[in-house]
Amino acid sequence: KGKCPEDGWDESTIELFLHELAIMDSNNFLGNCGVGEREGRVVSGLVARRHYRLIHGIGRSGDISAVQPKAAGSSLLNKLTNSVVLDVIKLAGVRTVTSCFVVPMATGMSLTLCFLTLRHKRPKAKYIIWPRIDQKSCFKSMITAGFEPVVIENVLEGDELRTDLEAVEAKIKALGAENILCVHSTTSCFAPRVPDRLEELAVICANYDIPHIVNNAYGVQSSKCMHLIQQGARVGRIDAFVQSLDKNFMVPVGGAIIAGFNESFIQEISKMYPGRASASPSLDVLITLLSLGTSGYKKLLKDRKEMFSYLSCELKKLADNHNERLLDTPHNPISLAMSLKNLDQTNDAAVTQLGSMLFTRQVSGARVVPCGSVQTVNNYTFKGFMSHANDYPCAYLNAASAIGIKKQDVDVFLKRLDKCLKTFGKEAKQEKSINEIRDANTTTEQLED
Repeated sequence: KGKCPEDGWDESTIELFLHELAIMDSNNFLGNCGVGEREGRVVSGLVARRHYRLIHGIGRSGDISAVQPKAAGSSLLNKLTNSVVLDVIKLAGVRTVTSCFVVPMATGMSLTLCFLTLRHKRPKAKYIIWPRIDQKSCFKSMITAGFEPVVIENVLEGDELRTDLEAVEAKIKALGAENILCVHSTTSCFAPRVPDRLEELAVICANYDIPHIVNNAYGVQSSKCMHLIQQGARVGRIDAFVQSLDKNFMVPVGGAIIAGFNESFIQEISKMYPGRASASPSLDVLITLLSLGTSGYKKLLKDRKEMFSYLSCELKKLADNHNERLLDTPHNPISLAMSLKNLDQTNDAAVTQLGSMLFTRQVSGARVVPCGSVQTVNNYTFKGFMSHANDYPCAYLNAASAIGIKKQDVDVFLKRLDKCLKTFGKEAKQEKSINEIRDANTTTEQLED
């Protein structure tokens, strides 16, 4: 049926299935005589076993989704994977998606592929409207495709950084719609930035007849991000949305899913990919989804949401204990931010030092963001880089509740963070005491004089 099974399969059943696919590829035929330059020959048995002898990859030189006659098993694997992934995207909240395919590139290069496909539709266009998000790969995806990003600064609403819709529309009018390749928006992001106003952007794109590409990097795991995409497509225009395999399905880095609501456009993107492609990302995600089933994946989504509430509650308590606060970012369903005002006021280097302390204590993924850092990416200079704004009011620390996170991860993180902050607190008190003693000594000396 081409759908993800409700109940996951056991490992022996999955292996049997993969072996049945593999014997359909010509390189595994007993009497095969190969005289071409690409015949699926693998010298290492270890490498062959690692790939379940599915060696030919997927697609043909002109289309990554095309069937390869001498690799019927690998081609079937590709078709089934795309079908199962489409089923899971619908399950996650984008009910009206019509087409998708797995591409063996991470999110940034997959976005580049989308932009290059649009080039043929809009030959005059040279600009991409991009509400700012301080993440290098999505910015480089536009540069690599040969376009000029037009950075739209976010607006501060309370603690949240949100899309400046008026600035987007003003820039479209100033540049001319025909000169704009697309609007490149974002769902999943680090707090205090929150997902873009997708519905409003989709309406603007529909009104000006401008394509709309959504960077949904780790948004599949969030019902809120998927709902935004569904609503955007319902009321306006979304041409494609791109998501990472590793972040949403817990497989090795190296693959992404390009999905959309117009099957012919998604096929155009797949035909833009030059040559055939590695089957590894498709194989990894198919094995994972077969082992989980829809019930297993739904449980992971439910657990993630519960852990987000738990992390939010506990991080707020810790922040209060250290005279800091959990930033109020209700529109971000995955990432949280805690202010580091006291740390920043104590010592300019203290914020970055906290990040180092956490990393050496085996806390990965937490980001500390100091005020006022400047970074140049491909000759574009960003003030306040990593904070998604030129001048965010305070330094802060990020933590995220992503799919697969456990209560133990949250508890250990909070314990180690608390210990690090207490260390800084002791040092600050010691420094204050030393300064008070110095002040007292100076006063005595002055009196004696």
